[in-house]
Amino acid sequence: MTNIPPPAEELRFLDAELRQLDARRALLLRRRQWLVHTLRTASAPQPARSAGPARPVWPAGAAGTAARRPEATAPGVQNVLLLLGGVLLTTAAIAFTLVGWGHLGITGRALVLGAVTLSALAAPVPLLRRGLDSTAEAVAALGMALTVLDAYALHEVAFTGSGGLGYTAAASAVLAGAWAAYGAGVGLLVPQSAGDVGAEQGPARAATRLALRLPLPFAAVTAQLPLLLWALAVDAGPHALTAVLLVTATADTAVSLRSAHAPVRVVTLVGACGTGAVGVLSAGWLCWSAPGPGAAARGAALLVLAAAIGLAAAWFAPKPDVAACAAFSAGLCLVAGAGGVLRASVPGEWTVPGCLAFGTGLLMAVRMPLPRPLRRGMAGASLVVQGLAVLWALPLVAGTVFGSVAWIERPWSGVPLDSREAVFADAGWPSYAAAAPLVLAVVAVVLAVCERRAVWRPAAGAGALVLGWAAAVVTPVVLELPYGSGLVVQGVVVLASLGVAERARRVAGGPSARAVTAVVLALVTSVALALLSLATESGTIGVLLTLTALFGVASTRAGLVVFAAPAALGYAAALACAVGASAGRPPEHTALLVLVVPVVAALVAARTRGSAATVAVEGAGAAAALLSLALTVRDLPMLALVLSLCGVVTAGTALRPMRRRAGHAAAALFLLAAWVRLAAWDVTTPEAYTLPVTVAALAVGHLTRRRDPAVSSWVAYAAGPAVTLVPSLLAMWGDPHWLRPLLLGTAALAMTLAGARFRLQAPLVLGGCALALVALHELAPYVAQAVGALPRWAPPALAGLALLALGATYEQRLRDARRLREALGRLR
Repeated sequence: MTNIPPPAEELRFLDAELRQLDARRALLLRRRQWLVHTLRTASAPQPARSAGPARPVWPAGAAGTAARRPEATAPGVQNVLLLLGGVLLTTAAIAFTLVGWGHLGITGRALVLGAVTLSALAAPVPLLRRGLDSTAEAVAALGMALTVLDAYALHEVAFTGSGGLGYTAAASAVLAGAWAAYGAGVGLLVPQSAGDVGAEQGPARAATRLALRLPLPFAAVTAQLPLLLWALAVDAGPHALTAVLLVTATADTAVSLRSAHAPVRVVTLVGACGTGAVGVLSAGWLCWSAPGPGAAARGAALLVLAAAIGLAAAWFAPKPDVAACAAFSAGLCLVAGAGGVLRASVPGEWTVPGCLAFGTGLLMAVRMPLPRPLRRGMAGASLVVQGLAVLWALPLVAGTVFGSVAWIERPWSGVPLDSREAVFADAGWPSYAAAAPLVLAVVAVVLAVCERRAVWRPAAGAGALVLGWAAAVVTPVVLELPYGSGLVVQGVVVLASLGVAERARRVAGGPSARAVTAVVLALVTSVALALLSLATESGTIGVLLTLTALFGVASTRAGLVVFAAPAALGYAAALACAVGASAGRPPEHTALLVLVVPVVAALVAARTRGSAATVAVEGAGAAAALLSLALTVRDLPMLALVLSLCGVVTAGTALRPMRRRAGHAAAALFLLAAWVRLAAWDVTTPEAYTLPVTVAALAVGHLTRRRDPAVSSWVAYAAGPAVTLVPSLLAMWGDPHWLRPLLLGTAALAMTLAGARFRLQAPLVLGGCALALVALHELAPYVAQAVGALPRWAPPALAGLALLALGATYEQRLRDARRLREALGRLR
């Protein structure tokens, strides 16, 4: 059925619609006038350019504004003028109150201020009825400012003996109530449609629009002060001040949830957040710094009040995100209050476990029939409490894992007293460590339950695995188990982690986050175990042997081979070093034992070719080879032997189809081995080092030319001879004997003849240049002797003759050089 409004309401709606039509008609008429003027201007003849620029005469209304937009809008100019006028009037009123107050009697003072204030407060009503909203707002703001001056004047005249804080608290309460009543009263006196000049508002929003927008928000801001100022006036203690802040936050929260006006909601929401945050911080400080359980309970009661405010806000908040944030804050307040009381009642190391218990208890809200935002906020608070508890235990875990690194500086120095002494010998033992395993285990159980219920998967499963591992690792240290028992526990953790990784891989049907996490934990634990075993010789060998066997068996599983195989090879190399050191052998002899690891790595890589583990295995083998080279760096003959053996292993790897490029590395290793051997024999002749490279390079170049005849001779035959020619030529100039120039000249002549015979450019040019340099070296003594026998004027004269001859035959020389270049270019 149609709901027919009352006649007065219908008349108000019709008036609003007619105003909209009038405004639209006026706008269309102005637009039409501008369009007509534009068409007339375009059709009119343009004036001559010499006559000067003609200024068009725009019609009144929208035509001129459409052609040239104003820099400031009319509402903006109006607001600025009203703001400046209100500021000036307020300043004048303040000056009158403070400076010119003493020139009038008591009756005159009251009459002047009262009359001005009442006039300013009454003026907005007729202004609103005439549709002057902005002017009414400015005059109302001036009236409210005058009420503040009235309160000040009243204190100076009638309440001089009262305290400043107490009177300010009472005045702010009265002003807040008066401004709220004033804003509501003006709304009752002025019909809603009278202030609704903007046609865009429409009748649908008339019921929620304020006649004056400033009084109610200003009243809400002023209402923040009375209780706090009253508490300061009566010298209230910290608990009372905190309670006042929380009560103010309660009032703000209630108004923010129930108010229908957006400005009031925003002001009270900001006030609730500000006073509530200060109150919660103050209550937390009072609770956690209390000297006894009684004082802590008083602070906890304030935190419970704050939690109640948050829960009420979460229950009635219209937006889910706001409700979740309020529930989150309430949960944290509850845990903080309970933890503060617990801190004052039990030993210090059990405070965090107690807070963790209360934080875990918040998860019961998830199973209750509560609104979803409230349950989400409680779960977030519980998660934060658990995360803080884990951070509290993290230093102990880090000290346990990294404390074994100190044994690198003192290997085989003796068995420590217990597991704690083994890792915390150089660091202080934390006093709270007794409850750390319990905290880690509880959080691990919570995350495991979350994973079983498909919450936060797979992050919850990985987190549960990490925290369970951490609890198991720190338990021997906390319990001060014997050193040997601690090693056994860590070995069991390694085995269990590998088992969990294999099971997770089978369940997931492939790699998963849980499996990768378990493997990484196994590797970290194994490294810590290996470092911890450095305390004794037998322990080191036994642990390294066990880890090598354990990861070797694990590498037979398809899902673990990528991590387990390199780890097994690494521990095998460490075992070889430990065995060599235990046998008293020098490092260069131990290097031969370490070389077994690259051989095994090459064999394993040949069996796992095509899989993801091949590169990892080869990398581990290369690292072991580098270790063996580092062990022999002080013994050149042994270094040459190790280089040769590494070359053999690399050459064997190059036999595989996918590793043909390893042949270059094998050749380089063999060459380095030869050079090191020559250096060990104190051979200083450069040709002994360069000739093997030259022969090998010429052989490779010849094979390359046979495979591809289009290859240039510079690519095939230039690098090899240059490796020998350049060092030999440099050595020749400082060699007083005749054998090197003879052999070098013979080789250069052979190269030149070979290049000319087979029409190869590179041997011809290189051999010819080398032969010319050898000839110059041999003739240099005689030339110097002849030059020394000539008179001093002869060399300049000969130089002048040579220049004249060159200039006379310059064109012929250019043609000869061009023919030589063309002849060389025809060679390959």
